[in-house]
Amino acid sequence: MLKFKNFSSCAALCASSLVLSMSAQAQITTESPPEEMGWWDSAKTKVNKILDDGDLSLMVAGHTHHGRGTYTKERIAELNENTWGLGFSKAIRNQKDNEESVYAMMISDSHFKPQPMAGYAYQWMQPLGDKVEVGGGLTGVLISRTDYFGGFPFPAILPIASIGTRSTKLMATYVPRFSKNKGNGDVLFLFVRFDLK
Repeated sequence: MLKFKNFSSCAALCASSLVLSMSAQAQITTESPPEEMGWWDSAKTKVNKILDDGDLSLMVAGHTHHGRGTYTKERIAELNENTWGLGFSKAIRNQKDNEESVYAMMISDSHFKPQPMAGYAYQWMQPLGDKVEVGGGLTGVLISRTDYFGGFPFPAILPIASIGTRSTKLMATYVPRFSKNKGNGDVLFLFVRFDLK
């Protein structure tokens, strides 16, 4: 089990990892910050803009699909795939009409335990018609799970995708398999986002 000797330095490390994807996008997708502004200040400015100007949405989770080729049938029978949960997000469109959002959500994880998470997502958007669009990008997220690090939040960067209208989207993120152990496999997490206008 990983143990942390200094809580404040670990918290700073987790927060720094979360905003790495935000700082990378800051230089190529929005107005460039002044030269003297560091990546941390740039990330804080970006989050504040999203929180101030973004559209508020409700996020409803309901299904997690565990890969049938990476988990045994016996293991899948033990896991929770009805990962119900709720959350909120705020999203804006940048100058290139791509979407940036911050969010927080609580779900029931694969082991029927509470899993809170919060993060930032960037999606490149592509219209499919007058109203429907698809998006794809990355999310930087802090996750707390009872089976990792004793519940202490840890950072992750994952792919994210969506399809729907600007106000209602089916969204998904994918956790790849990191071990050949049949007890651990890939996971597809699905949720719906509704604007609260």
